[in-house]
Amino acid sequence: MGRAFEYRKATKLKRWGNMARVFTKLGKQITIAVREGGSDPDTNPRLRVLVQQSKKENMPKENVERAIKKATSKDESDYKEVIYEGYGPYGIAIVVETATDNPTRTVANVRSYFNKHGGSLGTSGSLEFLFDHKCVFKIAPKEGVSLEDLELELIDYGVDEVVEDEGEIILYGEFQSYAPIQKYLEESGFDISSAEFERIPNDTKELSDEQKAQIEKLLDKFEDDEDVQNVFHNMRQ
Repeated sequence: MGRAFEYRKATKLKRWGNMARVFTKLGKQITIAVREGGSDPDTNPRLRVLVQQSKKENMPKENVERAIKKATSKDESDYKEVIYEGYGPYGIAIVVETATDNPTRTVANVRSYFNKHGGSLGTSGSLEFLFDHKCVFKIAPKEGVSLEDLELELIDYGVDEVVEDEGEIILYGEFQSYAPIQKYLEESGFDISSAEFERIPNDTKELSDEQKAQIEKLLDKFEDDEDVQNVFHNMRQ
């Protein structure tokens, strides 16, 4: 199993255990997907996967419809996807992905979390070189298709790692390969349970348990902020 999988296993976001957080996150993603590609899942691949994912997470249908309506309503404020980068204590690199209708509020909050926990907010793009931006698909195994055969088939579509975990198959590919991978999976009849983007650190830093606890307090502050969608870091677990 490769570096991407091991990192993901170690850093599953706590908020995905919180149903309300899941619904909030998916709702914002649906709204953004509709604004970018329209409200018809048949012609909007990103929305199609998100609607399917919302069903897997038992998200109420009215929540999905509300998120779509928000995207098409002129009276509603717009969500903007903003990425913040900075360093926590002990030189730990942290990337915070947000979806916000008030960037002024969000940047103030993010900066305060860094400052209060011994870190500092950096400039946009300053930490990009420390992370690989990947698309990550979770699919159900398909009878008659081995993991090895699937990996060989998907190499041409930009997939560079295939692993099986808890009855699901996880595919990691290049960020720009999202669309061709999704198209292949759908046309080949695979059941996609989720499709997301992750930032995998090129290298990780080892900290003591006491130092890790300090970083975790900062990460928890980010996770508790409703504007925050994802948090990535290079602390070794």
